Amino acid sequence: MPAITVDDVLVLPRLPRLDETTTRYRSVRRVITAPRGFEGEGFPVRRAFAGVPMTELDPFIHLDQMGEVDYAPGEPKGTSWHPHRGFETVTYMIDGIMDHQDSHGGGGTITNGDTQWMTAGRGLLHIEAPPEKLVRSGGLFHGLQLWVNLPAAHKMMTPRYQDIRGRQAALLTTPDGGALIRVIAGEVAGHQGPGSTHTPITIAHVTLQPGAELSLPWRSDFNALVYVLGGRGTVGTDRRPFGSGQLAVHGQGDALRVTADARQDANTPAMDLYIMGGQPIREPVAHYGPFVMNTRAELVQAFEDYQAGKLGVIPAKRLPHTAGQGKRPTGGQGKRPQNRGRGKRR
Repeated sequence: MPAITVDDVLVLPRLPRLDETTTRYRSVRRVITAPRGFEGEGFPVRRAFAGVPMTELDPFIHLDQMGEVDYAPGEPKGTSWHPHRGFETVTYMIDGIMDHQDSHGGGGTITNGDTQWMTAGRGLLHIEAPPEKLVRSGGLFHGLQLWVNLPAAHKMMTPRYQDIRGRQAALLTTPDGGALIRVIAGEVAGHQGPGSTHTPITIAHVTLQPGAELSLPWRSDFNALVYVLGGRGTVGTDRRPFGSGQLAVHGQGDALRVTADARQDANTPAMDLYIMGGQPIREPVAHYGPFVMNTRAELVQAFEDYQAGKLGVIPAKRLPHTAGQGKRPTGGQGKRPQNRGRGKRR
């Protein structure tokens, strides 16, 4: 997992040592194993939030781990053109390379450690695809896409695109130097990530060396979700085992604790974590396919606007290897129909 690394973590700023007598470590409510599936034109994913109540995810909606897969020549796949409205997609590339283009003029290429942050707002069309050279050569592909809800006041805002290079992430380590912490958005112990958010959130990618322990201060008004990208260890002060493809959902408190097992698999020499938290929006959620709104009526309007061409048109100048593709009426991750209000399934 290359992402962003450093030759010597000991030169980085360090987390403060937490007072064990006064720190309220968060308990672990549940550990979920992400089911496997396929997305877009057929690339493999793990649905990290499957089975978690909306009240424990808010302000997040959906998380896909894309890959890890080593493609043969001609195998790399992406998505076709599809719409979004009412939320943000945060695509983080760990290994490999991906192109993005949207109907609002946003787009670019991300590779190891880069992030594409697309605020769909009132709506747009977009496509995600491996570049032509990767399709020809094949190669490793591994990343994540997180959906972040927008509050009702911002759902119809003008779309926006952020291109965040991996080198922009704030880097720090633990007091003993056993971890590399990359802050992508929000703040960890006073260190600010580059992502600009409408909903207060924090996102970090952490690599824990075998036997290392992470005691991470965390805002008490945020929820806390820890997903294991690779490796194995324990989570919480009661040391609940968890490993690759599992999500730990936390309760209330001021800090998180994760410990990497002293022995890791030969293919995953360290434990990699994707840690997310945010301030709950606590608004009704109506979610169907590529649209995340507050009411069913708003969902119907989103589909009608899309069919009427009000969410944009496919640009005349497209990514070279997608020129023949048209739109699909649904697309993107999270296609299961959902209509949720204040965290309750309906």
